[in-house]
Amino acid sequence: MRDWYAPLEIYTLASWLRVAVVVNILLLLFDYLRDDGFGYSIAGILLMAMLVYSLPDGDNSWRRDLSLVLSGAIVMVGVLSILSSPIGFVIWMESWLIVPGMISLYWISAPHVSRWNREQMELEKIEKGLARNKEHAAAYQRIGKHVILAHFAFIVLLPVIWIIDISLSPGNALGGSLGDSFTTEHYSKVLGGDQFWVWMKNSLIVSIGTTIAGLALAVPAAYAFSRFKFSGRDPAMFSFLLVQMFPGIIILVPYFMVMKTLGLLNSHLGLILAYSVTALPLCVWMLKGFFDTVPRELEEAALLDGCSRFEIFAKIVLPLSLPAIAVTALFSFLAAWNEFL
Repeated sequence: MRDWYAPLEIYTLASWLRVAVVVNILLLLFDYLRDDGFGYSIAGILLMAMLVYSLPDGDNSWRRDLSLVLSGAIVMVGVLSILSSPIGFVIWMESWLIVPGMISLYWISAPHVSRWNREQMELEKIEKGLARNKEHAAAYQRIGKHVILAHFAFIVLLPVIWIIDISLSPGNALGGSLGDSFTTEHYSKVLGGDQFWVWMKNSLIVSIGTTIAGLALAVPAAYAFSRFKFSGRDPAMFSFLLVQMFPGIIILVPYFMVMKTLGLLNSHLGLILAYSVTALPLCVWMLKGFFDTVPRELEEAALLDGCSRFEIFAKIVLPLSLPAIAVTALFSFLAAWNEFL
């Protein structure tokens, strides 16, 4: 192969096709779960792997012809798979065959790639080709990254889309295709009931109360663990992690006894205390890790300027730690909200 020059499209195809092969291998799991289309996927993967190792090299003109044939075969396999099961998810899966195949057809048949593969190029043309590679390399890399990230974002969003589709589907069926029918009967039943708004109010009260109480305890505790050296500091931090190893159900009876003794059964305050204590260990660890990154030099400079320890904490450390506090507040809120009272 002419290592001193090759069109950018050839290098890019070699990278993109390898990624497409890996993705199609991962998508075999969905074919196995669907119990359909497994043969098409295997054929597409084999053809794409052959295409990776038969891309034009500038020396053998037959490699270009073979690459075009394999690219067309990959597109054909993807189209046949869609025709056998024309549903949205299959179309997305087979796009990992069809789109790389069509890009390969377009780039390999491009005039400048054909000239490079068939003709003995002069130095002037090689210089122009290298300049073109440099001009378009960043754009191709950016496009490839965005396409891959967009597909992975789709994979992450797919369960959410499926849940929303089920919530809008009539009856209690979990099957069917995406978007086949819509109804708002489920939302009407839930939102039209009196109990829903009672549960919503309870959840908001408990979640907001848990967030406030948790932060009121976690912020000063985390700052103390981060900045001060005292006896029992490390064992105390380890004990925070240790209690997270045990399921909450094992302390249900002690909780009940404590709440009964304090007269907090069937009250918002009792739930707020319970959830705050449950979320406190992880909140302390999260905030301590962030406080450790705040430079101590800032606090030492404030001490020299006459600030007290509390003023340093309130006017310097807290403002710098607002992002970490916001994340911790969200964690505390969701820990209580997910119970949905």
